[in-house]
Amino acid sequence: MVSMNSIHFTRWTEQLRDSGHEVHWFNIRSGAIDTQLDFVIQHTNWKYRIKKGRGWLKKIPIINQLNERNVEHAFAKAIKEIQPDIVHSFALYVAAAPIFNVMNQQHVSWVLSTWGSDLFYFQNDAKHLKDIKTVLPSINYLFTDCDRDHKLARKHGFTGEHLGTFPGGGGFLIEQMQAGRLATKDRNIILVKGNHNRSGRALQVLLALEQLKERLLGWKVVVFNAVNKEVKEFANSSIPNIAIRGALSHQELIDVMKRTAIYIGNSNSDGTPNTMLEAMICGAFPIQSNPGNATTEWIEHTKNGLLIEHCEEVDHIKAVIVNAISNPALRQKAIAYNDAQVLPTLKRQLIKEKVLSVYDSILR
Repeated sequence: MVSMNSIHFTRWTEQLRDSGHEVHWFNIRSGAIDTQLDFVIQHTNWKYRIKKGRGWLKKIPIINQLNERNVEHAFAKAIKEIQPDIVHSFALYVAAAPIFNVMNQQHVSWVLSTWGSDLFYFQNDAKHLKDIKTVLPSINYLFTDCDRDHKLARKHGFTGEHLGTFPGGGGFLIEQMQAGRLATKDRNIILVKGNHNRSGRALQVLLALEQLKERLLGWKVVVFNAVNKEVKEFANSSIPNIAIRGALSHQELIDVMKRTAIYIGNSNSDGTPNTMLEAMICGAFPIQSNPGNATTEWIEHTKNGLLIEHCEEVDHIKAVIVNAISNPALRQKAIAYNDAQVLPTLKRQLIKEKVLSVYDSILR
């Protein structure tokens, strides 16, 4: 496994626990041991030759540069030591492009998982597009988190075998996540993903909600992951009963979702949003942006959620929110449909069995 440390990577790798495979992880960003992956042999903290007292080394650029190991050199050393049957990179620009030169000299099956904006966003950047077109022809096997990215990979040079479309972190512990889930009639929270950055477009959602303040009496608006200064300033806005929260632990977020009536995620680029899937599992009605039509793979507009087709347009987002808050029957039917039709496809054990079967097929 070649990846930066992330909750999605940890969850995916957990599928290999007790599978009979010897699993190694080369942390592409160096970094520390992940104690959750105690069954994995972890190749981390490789970047610096001198680890203690690095503070003063950073003040002398040439010495600091000499202190840093090259990622290709460190990865080549790991490959020689491990002699793997499969190398699995998670995210092309993070964990495949940096090791391309090393992998090009190996006779090892190379698997790539694309995540989120991996292809959809970065194909629009000349440097990243060059990496995409360089790396994809050398990839033997591909996992994607949406069918859209399988098509994009083919467009940009991938000729190998597509292993399937799965959420980036594998499946979910449905029953565990639903424990203590409030009845739909008892919910009054509108939960907004507060990311406003390269791709996140939370401000447009908040501006739409501000224009709907008279219609939000009786509702509580909770914004999470609010680290952007402009988003934080909405704590003093005219939106009634608004709570601006920073980063929540995963369990804290799930606890809020189990009390959420409407979940809103808005961005200009993503694959399958894991947070949207978690909100659906917890019984929230989903409103989600639809970059490149990836979200239509999960939500049929007005059937089991609502789609934001124009993530920058406040008036459009406002109309979508009005549709949701004024139509409890729609929300009820959507949640019932998701419970019956969508959630069973997301079960942890089901996806784990499929993924392990795919790994085994490569090894055969």
